[in-house]
Amino acid sequence: MSTSPTIFHIDANSAYLSWSAISLLQQGYPSDLRDIPSVVGGNEKSRHGIVLAKSLPAKRFNIQTGESLRAAFAKCPDLISVPPDYSVYMKASKAMVTILQEYTRSLQRFSVDECFLDYTHMSDHFGEPLECAHNIKERIKKELGFTVNIGVSSNKILAKMASDFSKPNKIHTLYSHEIQEKMWPLPVRDLFMVGRRTELKLHQLGIYTIGALAKADTHILFSHFKSHGLLIQQYANGIDDSIVRKSNHELVKGMGNSTTMSFDAEDYETAYKVLLSLVENVCMRLRSAKMSSRLIAISITTNTFGYTSHQRKIDVPTDSTNDVYHVCKQLFNELWQGTPLRKLGVSVSELTDNDYVQMTLFDSNTLEKYKALDKCIDAIRLRYGNNAAGRACFLHSGIQPMTGGIGEDDYPVMTSIL
Repeated sequence: MSTSPTIFHIDANSAYLSWSAISLLQQGYPSDLRDIPSVVGGNEKSRHGIVLAKSLPAKRFNIQTGESLRAAFAKCPDLISVPPDYSVYMKASKAMVTILQEYTRSLQRFSVDECFLDYTHMSDHFGEPLECAHNIKERIKKELGFTVNIGVSSNKILAKMASDFSKPNKIHTLYSHEIQEKMWPLPVRDLFMVGRRTELKLHQLGIYTIGALAKADTHILFSHFKSHGLLIQQYANGIDDSIVRKSNHELVKGMGNSTTMSFDAEDYETAYKVLLSLVENVCMRLRSAKMSSRLIAISITTNTFGYTSHQRKIDVPTDSTNDVYHVCKQLFNELWQGTPLRKLGVSVSELTDNDYVQMTLFDSNTLEKYKALDKCIDAIRLRYGNNAAGRACFLHSGIQPMTGGIGEDDYPVMTSIL
């Protein structure tokens, strides 16, 4: 007799903020960051960096994840900012996973603060799904000191969508018979894999809700979005046959690369070459880790030590040197005011497993050509050294085809796949 799957998606609430708060309380910090306007970000004194996570009190000041610390302090002068502590986050994540592994071996680490758990066939051991989900939620709160949301459904996309319903410390179901009531009225931006740009294009087609996307003309979606349009329409209808699969290795949450130049870059073409050399390094590491990125950022430091940064989320993850470089050029053009440059940095985050990305982009011949080229260049560099292959633009430029060191944003975490 067949048994329908039961999938949990466990998502730590405001993970970075919560985990930093717990760590600081253990060190004797007088306040709980979760109860005051606070953010996890960069350097509080210099106000460099961006907001990575925010408390609920900070949210009331309209502070947004991803905005600059300077902008956040302008909204709330009494804001408390603490730097990220990735070693603490790894310990907290590992502790959460240790608890989850007591309930099943079929566990997939989706990111540092999220896991999928296959609960199929486990009811005889730990009770009905909602009973078990409640026990897991309460154990994590009692034993580890932070709260989680748990989504329960018959597949991964619906479980993930369910866990994003009202927060914090909640359990939600989203089965196929509940899609029309619970998911279809939501704005289309709430659907997994619908980024800002895809949302805007969907709005131009008159598609504003997940339900409208689910019922849209498939041919029109394909003509505008190719296979990505078919994928998000499947998700809008709750269709997902991916399995919960255990990650076999630890990967990275983010990768960064930066270089301090021996000269001041004063023109776009020179800056572009430096950016490209940094991107070459980052993307080779991405491909080596079999990962792709959805969030791309650059940072610039002028010869007067002025610092600023800019980031952009893309709809479909990529490990392509050309794709990442194209976004970095756009960001640079929007950011640079012409002051001579001393240091440039490139970073990528919000990583996903390449197996998943390939499934969503199978129709792109151009992509396949670039991927084959990247793979060939990587193989040459691995065998003969980083400077064994390079683009013609670097000839006689005085700039290495690959440059920069490991960025400050590099830290280990788990596979991110669906």
